[in-house]
Amino acid sequence: MPVASNQEPQAAPGATRTQPVVPAPLLLLGSIVSVQVGAAVAKTIFPVAGSGGTVFMRVGFAALVLLAWWRPNLGKFSPRALGVVVAFGIALGGMNGLFYASIARIPLGVAVAIEFLGPLTVAVIASRKPRDYGWIALAALGVLTLTPLVSQRLDPIGVLLSLGASACWAAYIPLSAATGRAVPGGSGLAVAMTIAALVLLPFGWLNAGRLAHPVVLLSGAAVGLLSSVVPYSLELEALRWLPTRVFSILLSLEPVTAALVAFIILGERLSLLELGGMGLIVAASIGATLDHY
Repeated sequence: MPVASNQEPQAAPGATRTQPVVPAPLLLLGSIVSVQVGAAVAKTIFPVAGSGGTVFMRVGFAALVLLAWWRPNLGKFSPRALGVVVAFGIALGGMNGLFYASIARIPLGVAVAIEFLGPLTVAVIASRKPRDYGWIALAALGVLTLTPLVSQRLDPIGVLLSLGASACWAAYIPLSAATGRAVPGGSGLAVAMTIAALVLLPFGWLNAGRLAHPVVLLSGAAVGLLSSVVPYSLELEALRWLPTRVFSILLSLEPVTAALVAFIILGERLSLLELGGMGLIVAASIGATLDHY
């Protein structure tokens, strides 16, 4: 998932800032809903394509769109820039692959909440304020309520996979920023997404026969649009207007959105204990954001 810059959006010198037709907070909320609807739609085709085949289609279709749009020229990449982009692509592939494997085993809202530990930990490490460790402790308590030690309903492997996705998200954040500095425009993202697709190719290959079905391919393309192309576009426009603090607080609503979308589309119901654990993680994320900005 894209992460906001630490800079407030600024207009170009002499330019007139024209507010978008749709308010920026609604654009970001639209992005959040699109991502979670995409994940829910993806989960519906797991029985046919498997989580590995589905995530390969999502990332593969997104890579094709980005390559067609940016048309990157690898000859213009310095060796250092190429190394950063490759690392970014590996983190991107790992994050998506582990997340999709986790939602095949545990509810979508729970997986998203656990995954949020990644960016929260990065924020705390960057800040080093004593109070931030309290937010980490609050989030850790929330995760504890979502582990099989407390919530017997959850698959332990699914929880571990989600924690792995969280670690990849933590790596994604600095690598995304480094890619933006090393490669102008979206060429770095296009190449990184292609590398992520190559990382996930073995899992797609295992399901190649089932992926060839037209309905599955159309569903995979829809997941790629809903989970990557549409939200990236909406976030890009929203970030032109939203202060970083507001962006981060709204982003903290992702676990709640995921739980609501999963309930509506997939019929996934969470226990009060699981909802409480998610609430602690969301509260920790919002609290850390208010402290930072």
